[in-house]
Amino acid sequence: MGRAKPQPSEGSITAGSDFLHLDVTEAPSGGRAAWLAERLRAAIADGRIAVGARLPASRVLAADLGVSRGVVTEAYQRLGEEGRVAGYGRAGTVVVAAPPPLPPARPAPAAAPVPATLFPPDPGSDIFDAVRTAPARIDLTPGVPDLAAFPRADWLRAERTVLRRLAASDFGYGDPCGAPALRAAVATWLARNRGIAVEPAEVIVTAGVSQALGLLAQALRRDGVDRIAVEEPGSLGVRQHLNNWGMATPPVTVDAAGLRVDELVATGARAVMLTPAHQFPTGVVLDGERRRRLIAWARDGGLIVEDDYDAEHRYDRPPVPALRGLLPEHVGYAGSVSKLLAPALRVGWLLVPARHRDAVVAAKRNADLGTSVLPQLVLAELMNSGALERQLRLLRRRHVRRRDAMVAAIGRHLPGATVHGASAGLHLLVTLDGDVTDTSLAVAALERGVKVQPLSWHCQRASRPGLVLGYAANTASDIEEGIATIAAALRRPRTS
Repeated sequence: MGRAKPQPSEGSITAGSDFLHLDVTEAPSGGRAAWLAERLRAAIADGRIAVGARLPASRVLAADLGVSRGVVTEAYQRLGEEGRVAGYGRAGTVVVAAPPPLPPARPAPAAAPVPATLFPPDPGSDIFDAVRTAPARIDLTPGVPDLAAFPRADWLRAERTVLRRLAASDFGYGDPCGAPALRAAVATWLARNRGIAVEPAEVIVTAGVSQALGLLAQALRRDGVDRIAVEEPGSLGVRQHLNNWGMATPPVTVDAAGLRVDELVATGARAVMLTPAHQFPTGVVLDGERRRRLIAWARDGGLIVEDDYDAEHRYDRPPVPALRGLLPEHVGYAGSVSKLLAPALRVGWLLVPARHRDAVVAAKRNADLGTSVLPQLVLAELMNSGALERQLRLLRRRHVRRRDAMVAAIGRHLPGATVHGASAGLHLLVTLDGDVTDTSLAVAALERGVKVQPLSWHCQRASRPGLVLGYAANTASDIEEGIATIAAALRRPRTS
């Protein structure tokens, strides 16, 4: 008796050379997964792939397109994180939601001139708010991870797990130092990923690194410390934050080996703020000899404030141990999930020497009675389940491709530029030769639709002109276009 030929189930899509008329040669170099995700997203939006339809198996579609299976898997994962599709094991990947229809397109208004005051040589404390809200076609400002990769499905799954376990009493006021579950998860994370042995009770949960630095500044002022030396160049935002808490910030030169400890000693400051694992913005790693000198300085009565802002994002070099793991009683350590997940979560952590702990905890209690508990518990679940480590691995693969795309684009369009700090992080520093003012270049680039950050903002002294360029949140094609636009602006940097 003959056996009937199996038929695809209703609503399934059979892969083949004609599937959505996909042509992989249209994909930008290094951006095939993003390209495929966008094509699938558009097909779901316009109804070519209906809700309830099953996408081709990743192996089949990869063979059909002539790409690695990882390209298709990553594209499907992006759609899953957006809530468009869901994986059902042997049942395949099924479309579960379509985006709402877009409003009718309107003609784009003529680009308005960018006022030079948006990129002043000496920016005020509101400058980041002003630049953040300025419209741009491509945003290459540093400090933002790939927000489109936020693990929505994992977050929802963890949130449901947490809510099922919570008792009514858990919705009351908590410990101002943070939820015990997150403090334990952070202690484990720091031990595994940063070489820091710490007890959960030592972890203070904060609303990001900014609050952590503010709390520590308040504690130091109670001890009579009103100066924190900072790296030169070094983060403008950090410097402004410390200044807002009444701290003077004398600059200390950073060279190819890291912070100049001899200059630090000469300032007479009793505390120093630095980013030793991946210096912002140069990307330099504090070398062994400088570490030894810095540790000797701290043991002689100094305090190191270590901002470990993006140390997990490394590509071409081994991990760099945190200073806190070497000298816990002389290092205040701050970290967060802003570069791992999203700045919007506003969850970070602070470790402080025992002599400052009571003052920091009191400042935290007075500030807000404690960070919101529910996001803490969800984050703890992500850490304990392994989802955060999986997310980090995904981001590393994606970020390194975008890093490579930016380095290649700079080589093509800005051959006279020098690239710094490519082995880790979420940004590159590009220094420029010739008669150019980087703030004027930033204005000219934004007039052409590309947002960048001038190096001079992060310097207290005169410096070589340059740009700090973020790549993590942009596709390879946007990076290519953005760098080409900067090159065009460099040829005519002045506004009309």
